[in-house]
Amino acid sequence: MRRVRLMKVFVTRRIPPEGSATLARAADCEVEQWDSDEPIPSEDLERGVAGAHGLLCLLSDRIDKKLLDTAGANLKVISTMSVGVDHLALDEIKKRGIRVGYTPDVLTDTTAELAVSLLLTTCRRLPEAIEEVKNGGWTSWKPLWMCGYGLTESTVGIVGLGRIGQAIARRLKPFGVRRFLYTGSQPRPQEAAEFQAEFVPVLQLAAESDFIIVACSLTPATRGLCSKDFYQRMKKTAVFINISRGEVVNQDDLYQALTSGQIAAAGLDVTTPEPLPTNHPLLTLKNCVILPHIGSATYRTRNTMSVLAANNLLAGLRGEPMPSELKL
Repeated sequence: MRRVRLMKVFVTRRIPPEGSATLARAADCEVEQWDSDEPIPSEDLERGVAGAHGLLCLLSDRIDKKLLDTAGANLKVISTMSVGVDHLALDEIKKRGIRVGYTPDVLTDTTAELAVSLLLTTCRRLPEAIEEVKNGGWTSWKPLWMCGYGLTESTVGIVGLGRIGQAIARRLKPFGVRRFLYTGSQPRPQEAAEFQAEFVPVLQLAAESDFIIVACSLTPATRGLCSKDFYQRMKKTAVFINISRGEVVNQDDLYQALTSGQIAAAGLDVTTPEPLPTNHPLLTLKNCVILPHIGSATYRTRNTMSVLAANNLLAGLRGEPMPSELKL
């Protein structure tokens, strides 16, 4: 009896157990995995991907032309366990006819929850307040001590009214937000109708918003979008939140805006680079809350992402429709 040749699959990291189990059940695949929670070194990634038919990667893995050349002609499918695809050289991938799977939708609600949590944490100065309790700064009740900014009757500006931007607005609406503004590549009247959100140019959004949440994709048009001119247009009482990608923000300009009092505070779940060096100037500021890119970090969401990434990969290898394919 002739032995069926197995398809080689390389996985660049340990993934949650439900996704691993999905791959383990695939009788037509030989799965090799970088067995660590830490990013795979480039030389090991090159070695692992050589000759592979399928690659399951994370957003921290740079899939560029050199790596694709190393992989060779066998590579037919790349499945990323992320909604963002800025780590993938899509032009090169398209040239080679490689199919791409990604994981939108499943992390929308979790990321929106984190965005609202980060906004409330930042605007109500919760890390500062916790520290004051610990260091003895809490003495007696004072009328203006630890005062922050509330959402009631405010204007919220959302940069990028996609799935996550809409989910954020949906959660903020019950807080009594008076007005929603949004900006992006084009108006989205159907999506905006739920919140009566108004489409405005980006600098108008900066000038008129009390709270700004960046939820756009990283593209050539959005890289460095939030820089000096943007912050100079913002209100001195405004709070800035970024849960998209670090490269959308000019961090040097943000630091200057925060230290000069140009804006009140910032909360970041994404930075450049990641992880942010512990001696980075932003980490010295009381009015800047920084999280380690945990927007989708719930057990349920990460397991669901891993299963979708695995199913995308397997479907692509088998020539079947992917549950979630990025059309190139």
